[in-house]
Amino acid sequence: MSKPTRITLVRHGEVHNPDGVYYGRLPRFGLSEHGRALAVAAGKHLRYMRPAALYTSPLLRARETAALITAQGIGLQPSINRLLWEVHTPYDGRTQAELATRNWDLYTQAGPGYEQPADILARVHRFFDLARKRHTGRHVVAVTHGDLVAFSILWAFGEPVSAAGRSRLAACGVTGGYPEPASLTTFTFTPGSDLPTARYIAVTAPKL
Repeated sequence: MSKPTRITLVRHGEVHNPDGVYYGRLPRFGLSEHGRALAVAAGKHLRYMRPAALYTSPLLRARETAALITAQGIGLQPSINRLLWEVHTPYDGRTQAELATRNWDLYTQAGPGYEQPADILARVHRFFDLARKRHTGRHVVAVTHGDLVAFSILWAFGEPVSAAGRSRLAACGVTGGYPEPASLTTFTFTPGSDLPTARYIAVTAPKL
């Protein structure tokens, strides 16, 4: 029997964002000191999983997370993949306080040309297909962004894939609320199965 293929989606570490901006796809938003510590903790956890490949979103915070992961003895150079990019939304540069009043719904009033949850999930599916083809029966790690992780978890558990559906993440084993910075969600694809299983792990690191 063929071995399962495992794909771990890592949400990037905490971002240095003293002005409380919704940074989305904006450039030059790197990790905070605590975010770096979380990425190191994620890397220490992942090295025992012996991944065969490491991919990352092109955004700085994801690339920094991937670099810190590989520095923990992973032995892999990160490969940038645009399928892992952050959500395309009209709200980049708005304040986090404003988006909190919308319950972080980036989609309902987004016009043509911007992504909806189904678009994001389709993008992740393309990455899953690519990873499974290139690394059949192996373990792949990919550093990406919150909603890509959240919608993938909902899909794996058969839950509605929508902004409102994120309220069901706790029922899918996501502890501590929205996928935490540097959290690890491993999707196990067994040959012949329609859906993968998903296991969520939140990593911790002391605040400096």
